[in-house]
Amino acid sequence: MPEDALQDRPVELLQRLLRFDTSNPPGNERECIEWVRGLLEALGCEVRIVAQEPERPNLIARIGGRGESPPLLLQGHVDVVAARGEWRHGPFDGELDDGHVWGRGALDMKGGVAMMLAAFMRAKASGAQPPGDVILCLLADEEAGSALGAELLVREHPELFDGVRYSIGEFGGFTMDVAGRRFYPIMVAEKQVCWTRATLRGPAGHASMPVRGGAMGGLGKLLHALDRRRLPVHVTPVARAMVEAIAKDVPPSLALPLRGLLVPALSDRLLDAFGERGRLFDPLLHNTASATIVQGGEKINVIPEIVSLELDCRLLPGYGPEQVFAELRALSGVELEFEVVRYDPVAVEPDMTMFDTLAGALRELDPSAKPIPMLLPGVTDGRFFSRLGIQTYGFLPMQLPAGLPFMQLIHAPDERLPADAVEFGTRAIGRVLERF
Repeated sequence: MPEDALQDRPVELLQRLLRFDTSNPPGNERECIEWVRGLLEALGCEVRIVAQEPERPNLIARIGGRGESPPLLLQGHVDVVAARGEWRHGPFDGELDDGHVWGRGALDMKGGVAMMLAAFMRAKASGAQPPGDVILCLLADEEAGSALGAELLVREHPELFDGVRYSIGEFGGFTMDVAGRRFYPIMVAEKQVCWTRATLRGPAGHASMPVRGGAMGGLGKLLHALDRRRLPVHVTPVARAMVEAIAKDVPPSLALPLRGLLVPALSDRLLDAFGERGRLFDPLLHNTASATIVQGGEKINVIPEIVSLELDCRLLPGYGPEQVFAELRALSGVELEFEVVRYDPVAVEPDMTMFDTLAGALRELDPSAKPIPMLLPGVTDGRFFSRLGIQTYGFLPMQLPAGLPFMQLIHAPDERLPADAVEFGTRAIGRVLERF
């Protein structure tokens, strides 16, 4: 079949996308973006390319609608993280084997890009006008902070998104099995990046004369506290809605402890009792701080006066840097100086207006579907579009087999996506484009 009919073969479309090595760094998204540009222009789409660096372009295309609804944005990134480790199939071969498409980015997020691109191309090829304009935006640089991608577009070209109120992007719409029930979490809110440098000070001296209570000792106390204890529990509206939606549809023996997670005095003990199953809910109920980089000392025989620790803090909606800094001081009992390296705030309350439309598309394709709102513990490019007043829904629908370790495969060797899930997601997004 000709290449311009790839919208009818979304699995093959994903395979082709995976064969472009867009590992970031360095990214090199240009060849991938130019290939997509050719597909869209062959269908008669007007395509715009915006780039700060020639090898790191972003693509914007639009289908005109009937003007009955605000424009809908479909946004996704084409860069991927490095492919390390041992792989069953080459990470950039795009192999179809055992009913799965294998490759770096199959889940994060070229699989989602393939769904959105195929649905967009089908809408264009059909000639039928959607309720409003549909804007497709394929982005560079998400895996390294989005400075050359979404952040660039929002800062320097906000006019490209005039009138947009809602966006579809990563991460949500995948199946999650709990007690034999099939849920589809749709991301409506995400945590906030707050990269932080913590500095500890203490007396310096010759290493032959040990000191107590120095910077290194303080660092040890901080790391030990982060390893053994959690920051305080906070129950945000989205986390509450998510837990209550799950509890409503599971057996009472599980519903009761799930609802107990929403009682701060019980939350941590119940999370411990849940064990591995509790990992899903743990970051949704706490601000978190992960220690990643330590710097201190210059010579082996000199006790350092200053030690610094870089922390990847993720804040719940509605909380700011000073609040998590106070929590870290209280947790560790150590005097700490904090410097914000990067902070990307997000809206406190999500706009749920389009949730029912997305949930309805899932129920039509899977009558057993139980769509629920989700707070994402990570971050997406949606945080930048929110600066323009755009609500992003994580909606890349995937019917996944119960045994597939979905979250564990993201950024890991043998990343893969069931071929049937690509078809399912394309149909679901297509239905949304008909009725948003």
